[in-house]
Amino acid sequence: MTITADNLENLIVVGDKVLIKPLTSKSKTKSGLFLPPGYSEKEEIQHGYVVKVGPGIPIPYLNDDDSEPWKPKKDDKIRYIPLQPEVGDLAIFLSKGSVEIIYNDQKYLIVPQYSILLLERDKSVI
Repeated sequence: MTITADNLENLIVVGDKVLIKPLTSKSKTKSGLFLPPGYSEKEEIQHGYVVKVGPGIPIPYLNDDDSEPWKPKKDDKIRYIPLQPEVGDLAIFLSKGSVEIIYNDQKYLIVPQYSILLLERDKSVI
């Protein structure tokens, strides 16, 4: 099954989280030994493709004349610090901070931005 906007349009990623489709790891080592089931889940570093990205880290809108800036105003719009990952990036991340979900019989990981170590972005694909 390929990842399309049709089967993920109902998912909304919140805050500084990123939805990643993990790449399947090899079941054999370089020397030819077969790895037991569940070994890949115990690995500390994983990689996969970014499928959806949250809006970012919310920041308050402050006016100079605000005497009580912590009180929300009805006309305030939430502003966000955007995240670095973009849809289609290959992400290398720490699996310890991730949460595994199954959606439409596919395995995905919800990863906070701070767990992402490295992004590979291929501009020629876009």
